[in-house]
Amino acid sequence: MKIKKADLGVALYILTAFIMFIVTIPSWLLDILLALNIGIAFLILFAVMFSAEVLDMSFYPTMLLFTTIFRIGLNVSSTKLILYTGNPGNVVTTFGQFVGGGDIVIGFIVFIILILIQFLVINKGSERVAEVTARFTLDAMPGKQMAIDADLNTGAINDAEAKRRRDKIQEEASFFGSMDGAVKYVKGDAVAGLIITFVNLIGGIAMGMLRSGMAAGDALNHYGVLTIGDGLVSQIPSLLISLATGILVTKGSKDADFGNVLIGQLFGIPRALYLVGATIGILGIITPLNTLIFVGMGTVFIVAGRMVQSTIETANIEREVDTEEVAAEEIRQPENVNSLLQVDPIELEFGYGIIPLADVNQGGDLLDRVVMIRRQIALELGTIVPIIRLRDNIQLNPNQYIIKIKGIQISEGEILFDHYMAMNPGFVEEEISGIPTFEPSFHLPAIWITESQRERAESMGYTVVDPPSIIATHLTEIIREHIAELLTRQDVQNLINNVKEHNQALIDELVPKALGLGEVQKVLQNLLKEGISIRDLLTILETLADYAPSTRDTDILTEYVRQSLKRAISNRFFPPNETSSVVTLDPKVEQEIMGSVKQTETGAYLTLDPVRTKAIMKSVGKEIEKLEQLGRNPIVITSPIVRTYFKKLTEDYYKDLIVVSYNEIESNVELQSVGMVTA
Repeated sequence: MKIKKADLGVALYILTAFIMFIVTIPSWLLDILLALNIGIAFLILFAVMFSAEVLDMSFYPTMLLFTTIFRIGLNVSSTKLILYTGNPGNVVTTFGQFVGGGDIVIGFIVFIILILIQFLVINKGSERVAEVTARFTLDAMPGKQMAIDADLNTGAINDAEAKRRRDKIQEEASFFGSMDGAVKYVKGDAVAGLIITFVNLIGGIAMGMLRSGMAAGDALNHYGVLTIGDGLVSQIPSLLISLATGILVTKGSKDADFGNVLIGQLFGIPRALYLVGATIGILGIITPLNTLIFVGMGTVFIVAGRMVQSTIETANIEREVDTEEVAAEEIRQPENVNSLLQVDPIELEFGYGIIPLADVNQGGDLLDRVVMIRRQIALELGTIVPIIRLRDNIQLNPNQYIIKIKGIQISEGEILFDHYMAMNPGFVEEEISGIPTFEPSFHLPAIWITESQRERAESMGYTVVDPPSIIATHLTEIIREHIAELLTRQDVQNLINNVKEHNQALIDELVPKALGLGEVQKVLQNLLKEGISIRDLLTILETLADYAPSTRDTDILTEYVRQSLKRAISNRFFPPNETSSVVTLDPKVEQEIMGSVKQTETGAYLTLDPVRTKAIMKSVGKEIEKLEQLGRNPIVITSPIVRTYFKKLTEDYYKDLIVVSYNEIESNVELQSVGMVTA
């Protein structure tokens, strides 16, 4: 395996640090390594300042560890040279003499100031900010994940973008968690530098007096200068990296260029510059302060404010012109017409008064409810609900919302944002004051009540729901009603692909040899149209594979599938351990319906006389009324051969009528007929 140059360089950097712990290096090599250390410290500082995003420095905690080890190695090497030879090289000597001005007292004061700044100001602040940032980042992870899921379900982002955002959240959590611990390296490095300095000073004086025969004052002066130089040459790079650490953990914007944002925020407000200029100028006039300096500085601030204001005005004009040009260009581009041709399968549009319900920042949970709707329908009916598009519409009334299917308005509703809807389940006799209305999903009478009335209404027995629940329930019912037409061929193909993973032979036999994808889609739509779940897709496809060789009539195939799903149908419409009340169909009516069926190449249709149809529907209405009086679902039992045609006959008159054949009912279901449809 070939070693990369970058990996070799990093390994050599770390190896050099460990070699310095063991081997005494010459002073000229120490000078080179100290210069390299200073250069790396400046490189890290400027890289942090100009990184566009915090995660651009994702390996910063590792950099801190490496530079700390390397700097400690340099400290050990310089200490050896100071104690052995009294000559640690040009860099250490120059820092001790030049920075301290040749005065040991001044040098020590400067060194102590650097230590205090680094240890008490920068390190302590960075440590606290890193700790708080790590905690907040981890606490915010669930909310960020939910926001990504909401954007994905509303179509704002695709799967690839959602994966990228999730990965970024994980990386941020790992980074700030590592930074919380990594700042301890910097803090420990400052403490180690302080200890090493005192060791150098005491050890150097002892070595000078005992081995070199120097006087105490000469030893203090000589080794004091070298100690100060060693401390400064070590602490200055450490201070630079501490500063870089502070900058990285305190960056307010995680996706902006440090320099531009800092200058823009500090010098980007003309009024602030005017006030500063006027204040400094007045101080120079009315106080004994140097008039030339303060008035001149005030003038500079005022001139800078005027320049910034001029730049902002010019930028605004250019932005307006660019916006108009872009808009005009968008209109002129012929390919943009294609976006107008796209129709969203499901849309929920609402007025501006409902926006807080959909805004996560304002505590709205409508997006989360939309996610739950898709999960609920998937579990209940076994099909995937298309992306539900949520958007505000200023043309609607503030509290109004509309639901569209394939671009066409299907239903609408109106809510009061700060109210609750109270509905009488039928047994509450005491009335409650409020604003009369109708529940939008089932058109039941209801009353809008305030928050203060909610507890009283619930104690009285009223069903009380909040506005998001009203919208979610309404949307769910509309989706259930139109889920069949929302099932596309691509959706069917995706469902078949899921089955194919473990049932290759079945799919190879059925699609496309026996049935086309469109024919399978038609059968699934027939089932969904009557509220039958297609979740047990394996049983459905097995049944189709059994009967497809004998017929390709999708209506007949649907009946065969329904009979295979009789356990699920019985469980859905007939509660266990309970006698269900139903209505039967007169055999004479069944024969009449079958006699009016005409078969064509495109399918079967009824040619029943309108007068007879009206008479049959009148009888159906009477029998349904009996069931409703008993509090039962309107269910009609027919023979298998006539079920599908009777359902087609009644669906335009009684949309919620349930039509079940005898072959779709489990043998242990107890039925009681309360009437018969005759004509």
